[in-house]
Amino acid sequence: MNESDIEKLERQGCFSDDWSLVEIAEGADLGRIRNVCFKGRVSIGKGTEIINVPGGISNVRIGDHVRIVNVARIENSPNATFGIGSDISVLDETGNRSVRIYPGISAQIATIAARMPEHASEKLFPMIDRHIAKINEQTGAMPEIGTGAEIYDCGPIIDVRIWPYVKVEGVAWLKNGSIVNNLDGRNGLTYVGQGVNAENFIIEDAEVANGVLLRNTYVGQGCVIDKGFTSHDSLFFANCSMENGEACAVLAGPFTVSMHKSSLLIGCQTSFMNAGSGTNMSNHMYKLGPVHWGILERGTKTSSNSYLMHGSHIGVYSLIMGEHKKHPDSSALPFSYLFGDKNGDTIAVPGAMLKSYGLKRDEEKWPKRDRRLIKGLKQIDRITYHILNPYTAGHILKAIATTDEMLLMPADAEGNIEFQGLKIKRNSLEKGRKLYELALCKYIHSLSYKEEEKKSGKATGNNAENWVDLAGQIIPGSYFNEVLKAGSISEIEGILDKAEEDFDINEQRWVSTRLKEGIDSDADITMKASEFDAIVENDRKNSLNQISKESEMLSF
Repeated sequence: MNESDIEKLERQGCFSDDWSLVEIAEGADLGRIRNVCFKGRVSIGKGTEIINVPGGISNVRIGDHVRIVNVARIENSPNATFGIGSDISVLDETGNRSVRIYPGISAQIATIAARMPEHASEKLFPMIDRHIAKINEQTGAMPEIGTGAEIYDCGPIIDVRIWPYVKVEGVAWLKNGSIVNNLDGRNGLTYVGQGVNAENFIIEDAEVANGVLLRNTYVGQGCVIDKGFTSHDSLFFANCSMENGEACAVLAGPFTVSMHKSSLLIGCQTSFMNAGSGTNMSNHMYKLGPVHWGILERGTKTSSNSYLMHGSHIGVYSLIMGEHKKHPDSSALPFSYLFGDKNGDTIAVPGAMLKSYGLKRDEEKWPKRDRRLIKGLKQIDRITYHILNPYTAGHILKAIATTDEMLLMPADAEGNIEFQGLKIKRNSLEKGRKLYELALCKYIHSLSYKEEEKKSGKATGNNAENWVDLAGQIIPGSYFNEVLKAGSISEIEGILDKAEEDFDINEQRWVSTRLKEGIDSDADITMKASEFDAIVENDRKNSLNQISKESEMLSF
């Protein structure tokens, strides 16, 4: 800038201790830069507007066509990391299962880090550090405030990188974070709005607004965090929706939802979860601190005012009602109703959720609500939507064996059979076993029409192996073992992509090998699949009838 440019800026209320450190793109309209104090080295792109930054802009590179209006101050320290590489203490809160975050971290890699801390320390974290070094090389030349970004009416913004075309409006305070937009242009999902207060964070292709408080938090693609929600040391992956309540040390896989006041999720792993109002958890027993944590397998739902004491392990697609104070482990009995009695014991009704039409509705609605698909984003988290899949079917197989064993056990004085912190009535076991068998037949029958087209496909792995639910992605154990042997983050992601690509082929082979052996003839499978469909259809009709009666009662 020449002397006349400096004089013009000073007449417009701008100031700098050393104008030689301020660089403005050639041909920029200086009339759009007013009431700004420049500190340290600052560069400003063409077409950019900056108005009213009384606390100053310090050590910041600003891209082209950026709008900054009414911001308390914007500054970067020389060694700013922008939240990249922050360790998030999920699950047990002590830092023994921390996850190191970076833009583009997938739910799958985060889960391996949290669930396998020794592997993470010895192998995964060094790979992540190398990956972060590459990210820093790529972003090092980027302006800290990217092209087309909009920042309005904000409090202090300190050590925060704002990707191109991100909108930040009315935030209270931001420190040490990255706000990432993976879409070109202004059509992205990323928005940070009114009253947000965040430190040590990454927000990626997500919306965070309206009084949200974040500390040590990653918010992933398609997430909405809103209405005063509070989070610390938590990770939220694809399409999570969080409002009103609180999360602490939560590893929230895809489609985890908590939208009610007075709800607390703490020290747990979830996916496809729906938390009812007043859901509460605890993760210590006032002895050794918050070292206890729990697993809520995919599809867990909690009713209003439910309570769960960790460590707990809840089986897939289970419904939790009441207070559970004995650390229940229902992992061997998927699709169960779990009732907490007056003593805090857990009464289990195995397989009862399989009758619910709601499961079919959930399976259909989740893909339609994937905000990443709506926007055409490259999907970081891989999601297997099917309710019945090799992972859940494998659990059903184990449940059948478990119920057979339990039916040989004596009942207590109240008629309950006790198992892993659960109390179960004999008739509930008998009904549950039948539902499990019908569901397996339904699963086999639903895939039979694909069998011929899949026979010619190529896939790796033992057809009868166990499968793994890796934060929403269902993969064969052999692929998971390959992941653990991989030498880089890109290699891990490549293996997971291949597992997703090969899913249909491997699923068909697993069903043909693992399920069909020992199960009745094709005719019996067809008959039992039809019986299962009739049960679910009956539940749908009953639900509609109930709604109709309620509507009639409330009408004029």
